Amino acid sequence: MMQLVHKPTILIILDGWGHTDNTDYNAIYSANKPVWDRIWNEHPHTLINASGLDVGLPASQMGNSEVGHMNIGAGRVVDQEFTRI
Repeated sequence: MMQLVHKPTILIILDGWGHTDNTDYNAIYSANKPVWDRIWNEHPHTLINASGLDVGLPASQMGNSEVGHMNIGAGRVVDQEFTRI
């Protein structure tokens, strides 16, 4: 019987950080951040969409911390109140 190996998992939420492959005028890319660079390069990771329909907002509507955290905590899309009006 194969023994399960349990490895720790962490959830890192970086409010205010965006992701783009464009390095022009990119403060995060230009910053000296050795710990973050090592985490990003050596460990599995994923990106999530944090605006519009993906977080229960109208299409193209910018999200915010409250909306993002609510959706992550719920584990599903939570329609925001003004979307229902």
